[in-house]
Amino acid sequence: MIRRKLPCLLVAAALLGLPAMAQDSMEQDSSTSWLPSLMTETPAEGFDLAITMARKAVTSVQTNKEILHALRPNYSHDPQSLIDVSGVVGIYFATIAEANDYWRD
Repeated sequence: MIRRKLPCLLVAAALLGLPAMAQDSMEQDSSTSWLPSLMTETPAEGFDLAITMARKAVTSVQTNKEILHALRPNYSHDPQSLIDVSGVVGIYFATIAEANDYWRD
């Protein structure tokens, strides 16, 4: 079920206008990878990275920014889309948390 919904969920994640700090971290020099590592210092940074990953997936697939922004109202006012977005970010966050050994010392 998740696999079938994933493209829709990723679109919703990017179109909801999630925190700008996650988007800002994607805007790096094009000579460097936008995702050099899943390692983060804190769970909060891990969550921001999960949001960044969701947004990056959408903008990689939908490269037409005009269409991307035009669709935003459709998703941002749909409660099920909001719930679905939380699920996608949660999956990414779980992956990041595991990569960081759940931030154990």
